[in-house]
This record gives sequence, structure tokens and C-alpha cells, in this order.
Amino acid sequence: MTTAAANTSSELISAAEAHSAHNYHPLPVVVATAEGAWMTDVEGKRYLDMLAGYSALNFGHGNRRLIDAAKAQLERVTLTSRAFHHDRFAAFCTELAELCGMEMVLPMNTGAEAVETAVKTARKWGYKVKGVPEGRAKIVVAADNFHGRTTTIISFSTDPEARADFGPYTPGFQVVPYGDIEALDAAVDADTVAVLLEPIQGEAGVLVPPPGYLAEVRRITAERDTLFIADEIQSGLGRTGRTFACEHEDVVPDMYILGKALGGGVVPVSAVVSSAAVLGVFQPGEHGSTFGGNPLACAVALEVVAMLRTGEFQARATELGDHLHQELRRFESAGAVTAIRGRGLWAGVDIAFDHGTGRQVSQALMERGVLVKDTHGQTIRIAPPLVISKDDLDWGLGHLREVLGARSA
Repeated sequence: MTTAAANTSSELISAAEAHSAHNYHPLPVVVATAEGAWMTDVEGKRYLDMLAGYSALNFGHGNRRLIDAAKAQLERVTLTSRAFHHDRFAAFCTELAELCGMEMVLPMNTGAEAVETAVKTARKWGYKVKGVPEGRAKIVVAADNFHGRTTTIISFSTDPEARADFGPYTPGFQVVPYGDIEALDAAVDADTVAVLLEPIQGEAGVLVPPPGYLAEVRRITAERDTLFIADEIQSGLGRTGRTFACEHEDVVPDMYILGKALGGGVVPVSAVVSSAAVLGVFQPGEHGSTFGGNPLACAVALEVVAMLRTGEFQARATELGDHLHQELRRFESAGAVTAIRGRGLWAGVDIAFDHGTGRQVSQALMERGVLVKDTHGQTIRIAPPLVISKDDLDWGLGHLREVLGARSA
């Protein structure tokens, strides 16, 4: 069977299984079109998207402003490589830096590329600015992190699925428990060039650190001439009710790592954003990307920055997020779930063992027209596009209530 002959969901899934590497285990739905918070499969069944591409689709599917920006740029120029300047690059770097309260931007494509860029930046800064002896730079990271799946990144992962059988691993990282400020304090020494953290751990199940944790990380790193790098690839750009999750503790890191929503679900765009003193360590030829900061990416990302400046999406994430967590707490009191975590329009829900696994709950919801995704056995993640209506959010939560057999308390 060829893809040309495949028409139904089952046929298309069979073709994909036969001809693609099995590095994902997607739910058995084949999306053909999407708009706002809704997707439609090849048979015409509609689904409420309550995952939003792991926050890449914060502004919804087919957002008109983003699609128009992309179409306009498609007619002009899409790629020059960094061998030449183009007329959208300066505005992209300037406006993204201003949004972050920083000075310089180093654009890449995927989140993992941006994390790799941050690691290289921190190491070179450590050698050239902090004065760490060559070959001894150390980066402190948190257990249960998810920063990507490149060889360097999995070297400091604690997830066996991401790490096993892919060694030998890159040295230079020390893992400490997430949220344990004493362990982090003890780990930061003279050779530490950076502390790299997710302000909220998404893949781990939307884990929010204890109150004051990020502020203490900022204090420790500042006192010891160490960079605080915030991986806001999932948590940033409106998801938690603020532009950046670090803002909930009034913390400004030395470096932001951004991705996902920066491309609006249209094109992959990522960036490292920091001060001139940090990103200024790079010289021509030391790092780069042919597609990083391309005209099409810059045009879309510029519109994302403009949308975030209005504060509309942060406000929606706050208002609808408060409602989401209030409704989910009813499930907890009814015994259907054992824990609820999150901030803004983002939640991790641990399913009680007698109510099924996270995968089983996700599949049951899919059959009802609601799409979420499981992680780590018993947990499902809820992160709808920020453009979702309250009525649609309640409709989706109503189906979750029915699937879990929970009753409103």
C-alpha cells in the first residue's frame, strides 16, 4: 500500500507505521485540518485540542495574524542563510530582546538546538569571562528535566527512555533534585558556569517548584558569578499567565531559552536571549545555523512578539487557568485524581490507579473528541491553545469528568 492509496485513518496510520521510525507513540487520530482550538480528522470528526502542540500552538491553529504574516513573507524571501543580511532580522532580534528585557538574540530553529546553544554559550562565557580552567566547566541541572533529545542533552537526562543505549555521554553536568535549593546550593562551586532549569517542568508532569525556589536560584547564581539559564521553551510566551514563568517570582535570569510558541505553530523558531556580556563571547564561525533566523521565521516571530505585547494572551491564560484549576480540584476531591499541578492554562493531572492509566484516559477522551496526552504512566497534561473559549474548555472538562466517573463536589 502506498500513501497515495491511503485514505482512511487506519490506512494512513498503517502506512506511517510501515515507513517511519517508531520514535513516537501517537494517539490513533489523523488530523487533516485545524482552526483555533479545534482539529478535524480525515473522516471529518472534530476534536478539541487540549495539548496545543506542547505549547507550540499557544495562539491556536491557523491564527489569522500569523498566517497572514507568513503568507506575506512567502511572497518576498524565505531564506538567505546567515551568509547575508535580510530585512527582517534586525527587527526580530531587537524586538525579541526588548520583550525579554535583554540585549542580544542568537536565533536557531528547534528547542533542542537552542538548549545546545545555551550550553555552548555558558561554557565559553565560563572560560573567557569567569576564568574557569579549560575543560572544567560544569553546568548544574535538575532531575526529571526535559530539555530535548540530542546526545549532549540526554547526557544530563534522568529519563531512562531518553538516555538508555545512546552513550557514551557528554560530561560536564551535575544533576540535583528539582526544587531542592540546598542540593543546588551545595553543587554550585568555582567551576560552575551555569544553572540550567525549567521554571516549570513540563514533560515531567507540569511540576511547579516550591515557592521561592527560583528566587533562591537567582540569589545563589548571582552571588557566585554563575549564569542562571531559564528554559522557557514550554513555560514561556504566555502559557502560565505571564510572558515568562520566571515572572511569577519576579526573577530575571541571565539567559532565556525560547522556542515552540515563538514560531506560532507555523514554523520552527527558537532563540537564546541574553546580555551582550554573555552572548558577546561568540565570534564568527564558532556557532550557527543555515535556517536560524531566516526571513520567514523572523516574520512569524515578530508577529508573535507583537501579540504578546498586548497582554491579551497572558490575561486569558490567567483567567481561564484559574477556572481550569478550580474545576480540576473537584476531580481531586472526588477521588478520581491524586494530584493536580500547574500554573495558568497548564495542568498536570495524576490519575488514580483505579481509574486507568494516563494513556487509557487519553484514548477514552480521544474517542469522545477531546485530545490530551499522557506522560510517565498515570499523568495527563492539559494545555489548550490560549484562544480556547470558556465554553469549549468546560466541554472538554465535562468529558474528562465522565471518563473518570467523577462527580462534582
